Amino acid sequence: MDKQYLLGVDIGTYESKGVITTLDGRVVSSRVSPHDLSIPRQGWAEHDPEAVWWGDFVSIVKNLLADSGIAPEEIIAVGASAIGPDLLPVDSQCKPLRSGGILYGIDTRATAEIDELEERIGRDVIFQKCGNALSAQAVGPKILWLKKNEPDVYRKASKFVTATTFIVARLTGRYVIDHLTASTWIPLYDFATQTWGDMCEGIVEPQRLPEIAWATDVAGAVTRDAAQQTGLAEGTPVVVGTVDAAAEAVSVGVVRPGQMMLMYGSTVFMYVVQAEPKTDERLWALPYVFPGTSALAAGMSTSGSLTRWFRDQLAPDLTAAEESSGVNAYEALMKEAEKVPAGSEGLVVLPYFSGERTPINDPKARGTFFGLTLAHSRGHMYKAVLEGIAYGIKHHFDVMGSMDAEPDEVVAVGGGTKNRLWLQIVSDVCNLSQKVPAVTLGASYGDAFLAGVGASAFSSYTDIDRWVRDVRTIEPNPANTELYGKYEDVYLELYRRNKDLMHELWGLAQ
Repeated sequence: MDKQYLLGVDIGTYESKGVITTLDGRVVSSRVSPHDLSIPRQGWAEHDPEAVWWGDFVSIVKNLLADSGIAPEEIIAVGASAIGPDLLPVDSQCKPLRSGGILYGIDTRATAEIDELEERIGRDVIFQKCGNALSAQAVGPKILWLKKNEPDVYRKASKFVTATTFIVARLTGRYVIDHLTASTWIPLYDFATQTWGDMCEGIVEPQRLPEIAWATDVAGAVTRDAAQQTGLAEGTPVVVGTVDAAAEAVSVGVVRPGQMMLMYGSTVFMYVVQAEPKTDERLWALPYVFPGTSALAAGMSTSGSLTRWFRDQLAPDLTAAEESSGVNAYEALMKEAEKVPAGSEGLVVLPYFSGERTPINDPKARGTFFGLTLAHSRGHMYKAVLEGIAYGIKHHFDVMGSMDAEPDEVVAVGGGTKNRLWLQIVSDVCNLSQKVPAVTLGASYGDAFLAGVGASAFSSYTDIDRWVRDVRTIEPNPANTELYGKYEDVYLELYRRNKDLMHELWGLAQ
């Protein structure tokens, strides 16, 4: 039997996705599995690793194989990605030692540990060694939080892993993490040597961390036990994999210097591929997915999760109508917002509803509706939410411009690309063109391609160009761009003037 298929699975914030593809990128079968995000208390964000990470992976793979009728032996290789960077302590049998995996920058529990490490090591030293400053995105402070607050769990941990590492370890028995993800485990990863560095001291022993490799390296083969659980063939190669945003960037052909992925997901995430590393404390400098490549990355804490919150909290009538009539609640909100002029008639939103990651790196920042009047409607508020996220994106482009790192090409991906108004607002605010592939299957599609690279099914990672089809372009409206520039000034000043009050409120809520 000739093997001719690739399999990719991605574990996202609110849902997991999987695909089986042919070698030319044709999707044979796809699956989506929604799941919950747990917020045990303010500032915390967790997933159940057994039910969400491994459970979703197993059920998706079984369903993909059943739906497609493809024999497990026909799968050339498997790739996986997941939200990240996140943290899970496991025992020697790869069993979770706590019920919740601690998530990426939307989990801000380790604020005190960030302050402690900066005082102990020095902010400048951390940046020099890691190429990045500490933030809520960093995993080192979260391990230190675990050490201080759950000492029994910390002591029992054989390994500290991310979600992708957890899945690959369950499949192959090997604990391995890709360079891109490892570089976000600040201050543990040495940017120059690309190894676990000397700043692990006082936080965690390096031997309790995964091995570091490249995303397309083969981590191992599916074990007998994993084959029985998933339905995959024993011995099938599994690549190291990476975080979801990087896999999604690959999925739409963002592999060359100057190309940028702008992901409209639960959070906004950006990757700009660089020929050489560029560092700035406001953004993240990373090794990219492939050996010899670098990237500049950035991420906002709430975007799709904010529009979801808005729908659930302020549009229950539309949600009920969707259940009864099938009219999509987001589509209905978009139609309300389309009637509102640019600028939402003097309403500005700071989208810091889970703190904020880049470029302000402030876990204590708070969301704000500013300028509300009795004349404003729900449509105004929803459009202001979309505009606020767009101002946040524009803030990133301003920073990149100051670094001489602006992208030459922007490719938009993610569930938010279904919202035509949102895309247009971002193009107008940022004065940029966005390329939108007709089919954006997301990180799982990139995972399948990365698996093919690892299995030597392709001659180069640029072969992804053959997988990206039917691209349309969103062009900016110059008249709106000029107006939005004035609103962005208010957006930036609003945070500067209210930062201290936000921090005071954060303290009162603890």
